[in-house]
Amino acid sequence: MYRYDQFDARLVAERVAQFRGQVERRLSGALTEDEFKPLRLQNGVYLQLHAYMLRIAIPYGQLSPRQLRRLAEIARNYDRGFGHFTTRQNIQFNWVALKDIPEVLEKLAEVEMHAIQTSGNCIRNTTTDHFAGAAQDEVVDPRAWCEIIRQWSTFHPEFAFLPRKFKIAVTAAEHDRAAIRVHDVGLHIRQKDGVTGFEVHVGGGQGRTPHIAALVNPFVPETQILDYLEAIMRVYNRYGRRDNKYKARIKILVSELGEAEYIRQVEEEFAAQRANEKVDLPAEEVARIHAYFEPPALAPKPALSKQLEAAKAADPSFARWTRANLHPHKVAGYTSVTVSLKPLGAAPGDATDTQMLLVADLAEKYGYGDVRVSHAQNLILPHVALDDLPEVYKALGAAGLGAANESRITDMIVCPGLDYCNLANARSIPVALAVQKVFADPAYEEDIGKLHINVSGCINACGHHHVGHIGILGVDKKGEEFYQILLGGRADEKAALGEIVGPGLKAEDVPAAIHRVVEFYRTQRTSPSEKFIDTLERLGHQTFQEALYAAG
Repeated sequence: MYRYDQFDARLVAERVAQFRGQVERRLSGALTEDEFKPLRLQNGVYLQLHAYMLRIAIPYGQLSPRQLRRLAEIARNYDRGFGHFTTRQNIQFNWVALKDIPEVLEKLAEVEMHAIQTSGNCIRNTTTDHFAGAAQDEVVDPRAWCEIIRQWSTFHPEFAFLPRKFKIAVTAAEHDRAAIRVHDVGLHIRQKDGVTGFEVHVGGGQGRTPHIAALVNPFVPETQILDYLEAIMRVYNRYGRRDNKYKARIKILVSELGEAEYIRQVEEEFAAQRANEKVDLPAEEVARIHAYFEPPALAPKPALSKQLEAAKAADPSFARWTRANLHPHKVAGYTSVTVSLKPLGAAPGDATDTQMLLVADLAEKYGYGDVRVSHAQNLILPHVALDDLPEVYKALGAAGLGAANESRITDMIVCPGLDYCNLANARSIPVALAVQKVFADPAYEEDIGKLHINVSGCINACGHHHVGHIGILGVDKKGEEFYQILLGGRADEKAALGEIVGPGLKAEDVPAAIHRVVEFYRTQRTSPSEKFIDTLERLGHQTFQEALYAAG
């Protein structure tokens, strides 16, 4: 992973010192909350329903054990013993006292972490495939390009105050695990005639006006990608709405101009760049950054582990976990392990300080010092030998992290909702936990197979309800919480937006309604291998809607 150079360290230290002074002025009353707001947002500090929240950047979702241990320390000493991992591959602390935030940022800086550009109208954390560098289906490791984009975008003078927040995602695998088509810019790394380049998608997003991104350019060579991104950003910065925050995202600009006209303007801007305006990206610098992401020297292992097979035969629960939470590795004898942060009864995406410490220990002992945060709010050990899986599972299970549910119905993406967020209209976490209980039987959940449920507490869609196979959206109706159900969304390479299928349901009616839909799917699938989303797309929404609203 990338290491700070002297410039990085000085820059982050100066930012911490600057913010310390701003906090002191706020606490003394020298700054009002309105005056303080733009300053705290530039340092990842939000004012939520009950307290300030600190969002910490985890670039492209990669952590070292040392960094994860520092996050555990912050959770234990400055928060309430846990942190919340987000869909942006970041972590949030919801209960840090404002007076302590400069000290927390100082401790983060000691392990090469910060909260810069995790909020505000700027380019946010660049995300990627959580299996990057290990996945069998990637053409190259995308993390180096995520780091290059991070360096280019951090404190970019032109793009520090955009019309609205801006999110970039990168993938290099045929199966999109980074949801690039629902990002402001989604980049899919391709190789063409021996040249590496990027398929560029622009204008995706969720919220009150969701859009799937437009394919703006099928292939931009890697030597030109930063210049092309600058062209994209300049057109947006020039014409993006600043008079109405609900129409300020780039998705609205692409939609209102039309794809053809937006592409024309980007190409015109790109062509107009003079030689002295182009980003100087020396080949040796690209090679230097790529070197930070060289794969670990994995010890040779047999492709088939007798130890693993014996353990699976002896323990059905372990066997079920291996079927759900492992991902094929590009090196024989290894796998990538999903550490589920969705155990029954716990807020999805939360991890306690002791759980973080355990994962750090496992990464050090069994995982070549590498931890990832996934788009689906789980943790990943990307390089684990098959022989070591029984010991890893045993340790995870003892810590409450052994759920065998990756990409299954209890592995939900859920926003904090009205329990934390002052923008929310309804609670998200209690509804998600109630749905989880219906599908708590591991054998039942395994029979259902891959099925994504996403839950949001308001139209801002932080729970990504638009792209869940089943989406649940909390709304307020005259002071009472109701939940609209969406069907048919997906965030992968076949990205689609779910459709609201009928009137909202009361919270207590949601679990039974979801159960009826799932049972209908099980009766209609052509075989146990046909996924929920495939059955839904084959039959259409109407019959599933009838099942949803059938008499209980």
